[in-house]
Amino acid sequence: MRREDKNEWERRVALTPDHVAELVRDAGVALRVQPSVNRAFADVDYTAAGADLDDDLDECDVILGIKEVPTERILAGKTYLYFSHTTKGQDYNMPMLRRLIESGCTLIDYEQITDDRNKRLIFFGRYAGYAGMINTLWALGRRLESEGHSTAFARIRLAHDYSSLDEATHHIARVGENLRHTGVSPSLRPIVCGFTGSGNVSLGAQEIFDRLPTLDVAPEDLADLIADPERPRNVLYKVQFGREHRFVRRDGDGFDGEELAAHPERYENGLVRWLPHMTMLVHGAFWTPGQPRLVGLDDLDRLWSRGEPKLRVIADISCDIGGGSAATVKATTPGNPVYVFDLDRREAFDGVRGRGPVIMAVDNLPCQLAAESSEHFGDTLVRWIPLLDRCAWRRPLEELGLPESIRRAVIVHRGDLTPRFEYLRTSLDAG
Repeated sequence: MRREDKNEWERRVALTPDHVAELVRDAGVALRVQPSVNRAFADVDYTAAGADLDDDLDECDVILGIKEVPTERILAGKTYLYFSHTTKGQDYNMPMLRRLIESGCTLIDYEQITDDRNKRLIFFGRYAGYAGMINTLWALGRRLESEGHSTAFARIRLAHDYSSLDEATHHIARVGENLRHTGVSPSLRPIVCGFTGSGNVSLGAQEIFDRLPTLDVAPEDLADLIADPERPRNVLYKVQFGREHRFVRRDGDGFDGEELAAHPERYENGLVRWLPHMTMLVHGAFWTPGQPRLVGLDDLDRLWSRGEPKLRVIADISCDIGGGSAATVKATTPGNPVYVFDLDRREAFDGVRGRGPVIMAVDNLPCQLAAESSEHFGDTLVRWIPLLDRCAWRRPLEELGLPESIRRAVIVHRGDLTPRFEYLRTSLDAG
């Protein structure tokens, strides 16, 4: 298991000391762990669990990580498991993918390990949602404070400033009780939070939001809610936008998911009609290149051209740079989690002040809840380790005997792109 070195905030691990102890005791797996002062778990705990603590991974056939491996640290002929962020042809990771190929490596991407229904089997997703929503509420409090509004949201801290997820959820619930008793300022209500996605990321974010006093509203009823002077003043409103809301046919016909996948050009952004009614937008849906953007710069220009809009914060929990939200132009860090996308200058400026929305785009959100998210992740990964340990990786892919869920996730094998990911050749050649 390699030491994470992408940034100072990355404290997650693929396996906790408890997982290591289980593998050593029950499966006879020999594990080597690179020492690290930054992990959520101490080196001494790995040693006590039976791991060999050593910087040198040359003798290891399989190397586990979390984030991308720097190109200069890729070891020839190894099998790597980590989140590679390459499957969309991300240009910033093509040099890494090229080095893996040139070095005769095998790459397995956790994100691609799925069942027959394409449901991910190994994930941090819900913890990304937890941390992302906590940060989003923090950002809302700071933005409103910068505008002169004193709100209970200003009491909410960043996710990593809580000692645990339990402390965070209890604190947010207390903030919710305050809102329930004092209500929301007339100048701000109704506070509406829109959510995209139905997977672990979005569900985790909604779980945090639901610690506040909330009411669910259908997208179709949102305009009526805004216009209703009798609406409750001591609740927040939650709106879930399905794909049929986010993408609408250009010719006005009904939504068809298979058609969207095959012919995204027949669809346009459907979310834009509801954007003026939202205080926060939490984007947790998977977006595919070619699909209409959920938030375009033209959409934001129109919104701000009418004066100061209701929308304050866009949380891109997917942190898809250049993806579903055009205002996600860079990744942020837990220590500097937000920027304002200035619509006049078309630039990102750190902080919460400016003519444009606050963007929360931390690209490693689960690291803000590092211990708990690692425990969950390792619980989903540990059962596969004995199989990976026994595998004869020098054989052709079809002779490895991998279960289909793992085989689907092999992007590179022995220095060649696998057939499922051959399309990445175009991105590699472009780089």
